[in-house]
Amino acid sequence: MSRPSSKGTCYFCHGVFGKAGTTRHLAACPQRATTLEVAGNQQGKKTKVLHLLVDGRYLPEYWMHLEIPADATLATLDNFLRKIWLECCGHLSKFEIAEISYASYVDPEFGDKSMRVQVGKILSPGQQFSHEYDFGSTTELRLKVLSEREGEVKEKSIRVLARNEPPLVRCDVCGQPAKQTCTQCIYDEGGSLCEACAKDHACGEEMLLPVVNSPRVGVCGYTGAE
Repeated sequence: MSRPSSKGTCYFCHGVFGKAGTTRHLAACPQRATTLEVAGNQQGKKTKVLHLLVDGRYLPEYWMHLEIPADATLATLDNFLRKIWLECCGHLSKFEIAEISYASYVDPEFGDKSMRVQVGKILSPGQQFSHEYDFGSTTELRLKVLSEREGEVKEKSIRVLARNEPPLVRCDVCGQPAKQTCTQCIYDEGGSLCEACAKDHACGEEMLLPVVNSPRVGVCGYTGAE
């Protein structure tokens, strides 16, 4: 099955670029440079800021560029990913960084570490790591630290620099834009349905979830960002 084309929008200039092109664009975006220059001239606390690229491990057409202060914790990043992409039923989650597991719930029996560790203490440019949400119907994310800069940030908030536009998913029956996903058929690489075809789908209405802009589309009870 071919992947939908993946383009995204820069949150500074609102230009639309391909996934790889967005990474190059953000390094040279004039509007971003101006924003950073203005922020740099303001009086306030300066800290290191990490630029992250995150995407779905099995659905890489869903992706985001983020900036996170180095003194923010993994728990802050976990909560952000839950709110924008993942949260449905309060499942557990974890990061895997340099073969060490940082869990949302620490069970001493498994040797996990707490997410209450500052990202700047364990992450550096070029480093790749992963995130898992829900250990039953798992959504896996890939993350990479693209760069690091010195700057001023508000509190310990995470900023979206760019994000993919919703991919065009077509109905498996008629080819029209899909609006619903069958949570049963999705495991057979199908189940994308337009509103008309969804009404006649054999698995029934109770098995349908809306098509949303997230790598957790069609999984568990996920219906979109909070």
